[in-house]
Amino acid sequence: QVQLVESGGGLVQAGGSLSLSCAASGVTFSTHSMAWFRQASGKEREFVAAISYNGDITFYLNSVKGRFTVSRDNAKSSVYLRMNSLNPEDTAVYYCAASYHKYGSRSADDYHYWGQGTQVIVSS
Repeated sequence: QVQLVESGGGLVQAGGSLSLSCAASGVTFSTHSMAWFRQASGKEREFVAAISYNGDITFYLNSVKGRFTVSRDNAKSSVYLRMNSLNPEDTAVYYCAASYHKYGSRSADDYHYWGQGTQVIVSS
């Protein structure tokens, strides 16, 4: 049984930082690309960042580029999202996702496994 478990969410002031983690089990982590998506209240889920199976390729939502960094540790079957310079528009539930496709995608339809999400709230 595949499980993705996110952690690290919380409440932070605007301009602050948070680091999210996602631990995977039941899947050959090193062969899957990973991504972070988010969903704000009343809005559709949106792509945030993705990383290829080996960590060589990353890509981001334009609005988080330069502020967020996605990384992975295949030895720990974990993916991370470091978020700096947070603003209230970053408030959302953040989800990690895993895909059979090695190089990642911006489309949620290309991801086969999902975590339950972790809440991030950025106060102004």
